[in-house]
Amino acid sequence: MRRIQDVDAYNKCMLLRVDFNVAAENGKAMEKFKIESCRETLKYLLDKNAKVALISHLGRPNGRYDKEFSFKNIVGSISSILKIPVKFCDDIVGDKVREGLNKLKSGQVLLLENVRFHSGEESNDENFARQLAENFDIFVNDAFSVCHRNQASVTGVAKILPGLAGFRLQKEIENLDKVKNNPEQPAVAIIGGAKTETKLPLINKFKEEYKYILVGGKVANEALDQKIKFSSQVVLPEDFEESQLDIGPRTIKKFTEIISTAKTIVWNGPMGKFEVPPFDKGTRAILSAVVSSGAFSLVGGGESVQVLEQENMIDKISFVSTGGGAMLEYLSGNPLPGIDVLRN
Repeated sequence: MRRIQDVDAYNKCMLLRVDFNVAAENGKAMEKFKIESCRETLKYLLDKNAKVALISHLGRPNGRYDKEFSFKNIVGSISSILKIPVKFCDDIVGDKVREGLNKLKSGQVLLLENVRFHSGEESNDENFARQLAENFDIFVNDAFSVCHRNQASVTGVAKILPGLAGFRLQKEIENLDKVKNNPEQPAVAIIGGAKTETKLPLINKFKEEYKYILVGGKVANEALDQKIKFSSQVVLPEDFEESQLDIGPRTIKKFTEIISTAKTIVWNGPMGKFEVPPFDKGTRAILSAVVSSGAFSLVGGGESVQVLEQENMIDKISFVSTGGGAMLEYLSGNPLPGIDVLRN
């Protein structure tokens, strides 16, 4: 994989793919972790006197302008989180982007408008990718969380410009490989949340390397309802709270005892409807057990990271992945277009 440190970025115009797809309220970005994850790459490029434009999607505007999903609403908040002056461009391609880059002063970066305002993004339109590329010398991908998507700002532009992996993307692959290939034993996977169709292949994959796979959340509910047969490695809940909205006390005790024996832990998805107390009890108990275990811990998925942020526990986990779907795909052994294009 071609890396950012392998080329001369000095005085270059750089298009940096980030993931600023965050919840926002009253002009304030509510998820700092995703935004902060690009800081190392950004600082490196600014130290090289590069001109940097940030490109990301926000929400699902369906290929047209929607005021609700404009980055104009949260550019000030993004600037505060990054601790860098961020200028906003109300376009994605063309003369306005060129003018915005030319006006940048030392230490400033340019945030382009929501790339999903153009229908060519999700269809990976080649002409749109060429328009994205035309103002830049080099493309850098630092958004692991979108690498499972074959879209213009992920793969299309990387086929036109030299494409490089940023520091965050490199760390994602390094740490995911650590838990994917010969993890230190005993290894324990914790799978929760919803999206059963994406979690079942991962459970089957984990059976090859992991001593235990603890399953909670909607995934466990559906597995029990459908009477899906698993091997003895897969541990399902023994009891639940009201309406199966959280794992019960016996399950918490059993899961935490298993977690305490682990040397490697991977966790994706909450144990219940954590956003509605008291159904957050199981998820918080599992988090406490993971932190106390002393194991190498990797946590990913939007809801799991949300819990970490709420509890100020991000720095208590060995590695927190920005990926949800991308993490599941990678650990399941499936190719990621955004990674493959940087290797070819």
